[in-house]
Amino acid sequence: MTNRRQPIVAVLGHVDHGKTSLLDHVRSLGAERQASVMAREAGGITQHIGATEIPADLLNELCAPLMGGKQFDSPGLLFIDTPGHHAFSTLRARGGSLADIAILVVDIMEGCKPQTLESLRILRQARTPFVVAANKVDRIYGWDAEEGRAMGHSLRHQTKEVQSLFNKRFYELVGEFASEEFNLERYDEIEDFTQCVALVPCSAKEGEGIQDLLAVVIGLAERYLAEQLADVEGSAEATVLEMKEEQGLGKTLDIILHRGTLRKGDEIAVATSDGPRITRIRGMFSPRGMSEMRDAGDRWDAIEEVNAAAGLKLSAPDLDGVLAGTTLRALPEDDSRDDVLSAVSSECEISVELDEEGVVIKADTLGGLEALASELRERGIPVRHAGIGPVNKRDLRAAEAAGEPLQQVILTFCAPVLADVEAELADAECEVKHIGSDIIYHTLEQFEEWREAREAELKEAQREQLVHPGRILVLKDHTFRRNNPAVIGIRVLAGRIHVGQRLMKQDGQRLGQVKSIRTGDHSIKEASQGDEVAISVSGVTVGRHFDEEDVLLVDIPASHVRPLQKEGGLTDVEFEVLDELIALHRKDDHFWGR
Repeated sequence: MTNRRQPIVAVLGHVDHGKTSLLDHVRSLGAERQASVMAREAGGITQHIGATEIPADLLNELCAPLMGGKQFDSPGLLFIDTPGHHAFSTLRARGGSLADIAILVVDIMEGCKPQTLESLRILRQARTPFVVAANKVDRIYGWDAEEGRAMGHSLRHQTKEVQSLFNKRFYELVGEFASEEFNLERYDEIEDFTQCVALVPCSAKEGEGIQDLLAVVIGLAERYLAEQLADVEGSAEATVLEMKEEQGLGKTLDIILHRGTLRKGDEIAVATSDGPRITRIRGMFSPRGMSEMRDAGDRWDAIEEVNAAAGLKLSAPDLDGVLAGTTLRALPEDDSRDDVLSAVSSECEISVELDEEGVVIKADTLGGLEALASELRERGIPVRHAGIGPVNKRDLRAAEAAGEPLQQVILTFCAPVLADVEAELADAECEVKHIGSDIIYHTLEQFEEWREAREAELKEAQREQLVHPGRILVLKDHTFRRNNPAVIGIRVLAGRIHVGQRLMKQDGQRLGQVKSIRTGDHSIKEASQGDEVAISVSGVTVGRHFDEEDVLLVDIPASHVRPLQKEGGLTDVEFEVLDELIALHRKDDHFWGR
């Protein structure tokens, strides 16, 4: 088809809910079978974004029992398999979502999990239509599975008990989606697909319901996205997934071509941190048969030309520093060349609004960075410095320079930390905190937890620095020196007494300053309620300025009054002493402590 490209389908959802095994099953149906991606991946979890092309002839063959003799108009489907830990928002195209439609895989036995909810939020923000694959129906007790069977047929052949168990799980999912403001309905019971999200029960393990899922996805794309899929004219545009070093090829780019036609030898413009860079395609390679891009090994075919939509690898000189998540554009020879270069330039400048003060953020792609910045902005967190790629020393210095302790933090989303920076961060004297995750909301949750804990630490430190009020009793027969300085035994009746504080009589008469506090043979800086200690006081004489068994007040600076009232953590008794001090001082100065 020259006037229509194949739909780009993103597969996303929670870890272990079956995204990759679903695609594995579809790939295994092709004539050229290959090893399972699941078997290769550590822990069975997809580690990178990849793409797999499913040709139209296979789709038509698989879905024939459901199509009543009709054929699909599209040349196929291009599946993008996003890792469960990677935000869908990193897949961008011309400022929007790269995917035309998405499949959200949910384990019907587990329901919505954190990454399911993350995916729903991102799908809503990107305004991307999606279908829910309710996977692992074979785990429902008593389910009778049959490979290759359509789900409508399968459901009718289950026992009443099994159907009841299925309906229970289904309605639990309906409730969970409703709480996220989505109207979920079984695909074969929907009258208006614009009002409902279609749920397709399936088992990737047993191969049931896969044809139903594919038929619904391509049917929705062809019915509602015809205009979008017909946007194939103009200069070629592709989203850069990642840059790799390939033996024999040097630096290469894995890309998803979503518009136009690319040819070997084409001049292209790519976005780098140093600005737009112009280079020329030296080689283009397509994964052979239905091989998955990340798993193709040496199964790559050199190609001269490719039409959208397609996943491919290309080699070219000067690819260092290309920003993942940005758009690669073919450079035309006509007057629109300057417009294309201008568009590339705009992507080189990170489109994250920065503040004079704030936190430092890093991500592995431009889309991921924008997603993190957007979430922080919603929470009222300012961003001072933002970048793509690993956390480097410049990022560390930017975080160190933050004037506010709660902003001395580097937040990362899918971005590694360089070894030398990691060593500095691990130093006990480093005041900068690094918080990062490959799930965007985990980063945000950890940041909130750290901020609460750090705020409490700062308040406690401030509380310790504040001079607290107190009330003391001069003990009888405990005058060790009458003056120069006076040394007396006291009991702290309320609050505390600290070296450097001044004493005051209860009638407001000011006395001398506490020069030292001792308990036994030890000097201490502070004594609290209930303690009996010896203190030395300058500028007073016992018997003239005060007497034994007198009750004295421990005075505080006027500037400490408001912080003590707001965040000082005073006890009820300390508040009483503070009120007494305020009343005494305001007899002479109406504005004292205000």
